[in-house]
Amino acid sequence: MKEKISARQFKLLVILFSIGTTILVIPSGLAADAKQDAWIAAVIGTIIGMCFTKFYVLMGRQLGEHNWIDYSKIVLGKWLGNFLNVLFVFFCFIGASTLLFYIGNFMNTQIMPETPIEFINILFALIVVMGVRLGVETLARAAEVFFPYIVLLFLFLLVFISPEMDFNNLRPLFETGVKPLTHGVLSMLVIATFPLIVMFMIYPFQIDTPERAEHGFIKASFVGGIFMIGITFMCVTVLGFDTTKRLVYPSYELAKIISVGHFVDRVESSVAAFWILAIYFKTSLYFYGFVTGLGQLCQLTQYRSIVFPCGMLIVVYSLVVYPNVTYMHEWDDKVFIPYAIFMGVVIPALLFVVGKIRSQSLDSKG
Repeated sequence: MKEKISARQFKLLVILFSIGTTILVIPSGLAADAKQDAWIAAVIGTIIGMCFTKFYVLMGRQLGEHNWIDYSKIVLGKWLGNFLNVLFVFFCFIGASTLLFYIGNFMNTQIMPETPIEFINILFALIVVMGVRLGVETLARAAEVFFPYIVLLFLFLLVFISPEMDFNNLRPLFETGVKPLTHGVLSMLVIATFPLIVMFMIYPFQIDTPERAEHGFIKASFVGGIFMIGITFMCVTVLGFDTTKRLVYPSYELAKIISVGHFVDRVESSVAAFWILAIYFKTSLYFYGFVTGLGQLCQLTQYRSIVFPCGMLIVVYSLVVYPNVTYMHEWDDKVFIPYAIFMGVVIPALLFVVGKIRSQSLDSKG
């Protein structure tokens, strides 16, 4: 029996996927590119991201009752379709592995420095494996439960950090120029928007009301953008762009600054739960795309039999995917940007155009 989720649940999953690691690392990259205009790059990135989400909605209409794997084979044929499907499954595998590295590195360097990163990755992967094995319906219900807490933690951070904001840190406006601003916008798109192609393993065929989900998809992109604009704005106004760009996790540093008398102090671990929850759902959706896509490529009747072996694979790869943080920044900037553009723009556009041509050809024959 095919699992079904509601349009509201889908919207929450898209929001959580969009913010995921983005709110943890994107302020640093935006500040390095656009300096004090980092928040402007986030605003532009959100607007452009909504345009791409509209394209994904149109793409979803073409998919109909098929997921990405099936539709690729229908439109491009078995061999070329499966070649693109292998690329898609590998993209999901890379995404899940790198996110596992992010959470392990974050916990190991910021919260539990004496705990080996291998142990952290294994524990987090076990929770991801459990969620994916229970199915997308379970993940969607969990998103409904945890999303209000994520919003509350974000508002908590905003309220208690606002007295530390210095709006002079935003001046002068538009000083960085077009090229750095464009690179910042592109960095945001490849992390927050283009990976949304993973949702085509769920959208629209596993949603009970696809029409409502179309509007929810675009709204979710906007809400995710608001989170990113807010966190970037806070980082620049409180820390300044120079400090923000030098920190690996600048948004976590914001929580360390919070101090209201002797009552609200040292709350960074509580606020970190905000990011950890978002990263969990993003990792789970990447992993879900990986195991379900691999299961279809291997023509398995159901994907649950390969969840645990695949979980071990992402743990192993997460420990070697980035030899160090410097390599991580280099790879994210020079390799992942063109890679994400190819996977999130070029391939969907190819499928969309070919699918349109084939459907029009069939209509003319009919």
